[in-house]
Amino acid sequence: MLETQTDIRRWPMLAILLLGQFMALLDLYVVNVAMPTISADLHASGAWLQLVIGGYIVAYAMMLITGARLGSLYGHRRMYLTGAILFTLASLGCALAPAILPLVLFRFLQGIAAAVMVPQIMSVMQTRFTGADRAKALSAYGVVLSAGSVAGVIAGGLLVGADLFGAGWRPVFGINLPIGLLLILLVPKLVPADRPTAGRRIDLTGLAIATVAVLLIVLPLVVGHEVGWPLWTFGCSAAGLILAVVFVRVERRIADEGGDPLLNLDVLRAPGLAAGLLTLACMQLALGGFMFIFTLHLQAGLGETALHSGLTFLPLTITFGLVGYFWRSLPQRVHYAVVPTGLALCGIGYAGIAAGGPLFWSALAVAGAGLGLSASPLVTQSLRHVPFDRAADASGVLTTTMQLSQVGGVAAFGTLFLSVHPDSTALVTTLSALVVLSALGALIGLGLARQVRKPDGRMAG
Repeated sequence: MLETQTDIRRWPMLAILLLGQFMALLDLYVVNVAMPTISADLHASGAWLQLVIGGYIVAYAMMLITGARLGSLYGHRRMYLTGAILFTLASLGCALAPAILPLVLFRFLQGIAAAVMVPQIMSVMQTRFTGADRAKALSAYGVVLSAGSVAGVIAGGLLVGADLFGAGWRPVFGINLPIGLLLILLVPKLVPADRPTAGRRIDLTGLAIATVAVLLIVLPLVVGHEVGWPLWTFGCSAAGLILAVVFVRVERRIADEGGDPLLNLDVLRAPGLAAGLLTLACMQLALGGFMFIFTLHLQAGLGETALHSGLTFLPLTITFGLVGYFWRSLPQRVHYAVVPTGLALCGIGYAGIAAGGPLFWSALAVAGAGLGLSASPLVTQSLRHVPFDRAADASGVLTTTMQLSQVGGVAAFGTLFLSVHPDSTALVTTLSALVVLSALGALIGLGLARQVRKPDGRMAG
């Protein structure tokens, strides 16, 4: 009876954990459609607006691996709750910001708080769920992880369009307050306390190298287009990549000497994880690019309102969520093939959106179905064979890959879109590139499928 009660309590626990993940992702994208309103209200230049978005992304990506390790050191529930409290306070600061500089600073604090909170989710899931329940939990996680970006654009459009209490853009941050308070109240009741891993410590050398490396890689991607891609942006990116190589070598040396590295790279040996990360990178590069350029096309190119722009994404969002959660209803014998199939559908959807006309709305739905068919199973299949004691490392690697890929997608495809004229030609050109990237992801996904499937045709794990 006790075991049954414990099993029942796990699902409300998962719901409250995923609510925090959704809040962090929502805040990454909900601001996009509010940029014109923020600019007019706070008299902000394009560079400052870029920092409103980029400050969050830079801090989030920079601290994710560290956040994962903090959970191992001080307890996953404690760090999740700490992150939720900081995120709520930072959101309040954003909503009340009297000028653009405080808004940027509070956005940076939001990113740090999200990086402390988010990695704990997967770590708790990996240790509290097993077997079929673990697969279901990872499916739900995958839906939230990827659908949050689309939901953010829609929510931003609704909130800005509604102009609640005449507050303009401020409700896009104020929406986090009731969510954050709910987390603060329910996490201590629903998430069991866990003991920190004895004998572990912070790898300060790895922390310093990783933080600077991610900062040097992400910052130019975020501000590069706005400042015209000067030489220093390429120098920073190159230096960041060199430091990333140094980080890998340092972490391997620490592990070989019996130390406690910030990120144990042995986790990449888990079957399917490396192929899954490469496939995830392709999918998120395309998704990040699509969300940015299509929102820009709707608002700047077609002159649509924030509300109309947000609602345009509804067909994609609906099929994304439904397919992402219910893909397990498909016959198990075909589960190994859903990731490459989903990415192929993404490519077909992007091509249909580029074609426009009567295909437009159907193409949005097809793209959403492809994302749902690839994103959630991708997380499930990539993490299936990750050992419990490597859950924090896997969480840090996966979420960092996702963030860097989305930022890279915005930078690469945003630059392509903005460099081609007129707008209609730019949309077709950029979407064509997304089709190619989706096809590449589908090919890499075939490698993941081979690792997932056993030689006798049964699913592995």
